[in-house]
Amino acid sequence: MGVGSLIIFIAMILVAGIAASVLMQTMSSLQDQAVKTSQETIRDVASGIRVTHVSGFSSGTLINQLGIFIEPTAASEPIDLSTAVVTLSDTSTKALLTYNNNCYSASASNGLFGTLNASTLSSTQFGLIVIRDTDLSCTQTQPVLNQQDLVVILVNTATCFPGSLGNRVSVSGSIYTEFGIPGMISFTTPSSLRNSIIDLQP
Repeated sequence: MGVGSLIIFIAMILVAGIAASVLMQTMSSLQDQAVKTSQETIRDVASGIRVTHVSGFSSGTLINQLGIFIEPTAASEPIDLSTAVVTLSDTSTKALLTYNNNCYSASASNGLFGTLNASTLSSTQFGLIVIRDTDLSCTQTQPVLNQQDLVVILVNTATCFPGSLGNRVSVSGSIYTEFGIPGMISFTTPSSLRNSIIDLQP
């Protein structure tokens, strides 16, 4: 009887030890998953793009180009614009645009709408002009946007909205990145396009 009780006692200890080990592994796995989820949530909430200004270039009857000024939100993690998607929509057409690294300039050397040749951009592409980048993180092949950076997204609206971006047209859109809050675009073109460069937003 004594030996049998001892065997049962040892077996109970082994079972309890195995169960405790499984519980500890499960708790550790759940903790790691919770930490990862919280980090991703904080990144998504704290990071993002902010549209500071939108300008348009007019030929007199239509707006042929858009210059969208963007910067990261406060405390945002670095954002790679090479994976960004820009959406623009007027009353009848919606355009989806991605980055064309052949249309890039490290400075606005010849003005906002004279630095890059927007005619090289199709209806699915946007270009980049760097306005401020003290740490040189926003390169042609990997344009990473971090704190204090300011860049311009150049859009050829003549191909995105052929013949339609004239007077009193409502345009809306967003700039989506891999993570974080998207930048919002919303403006209505003026009733008269008398000037070549037009402030549209804000």
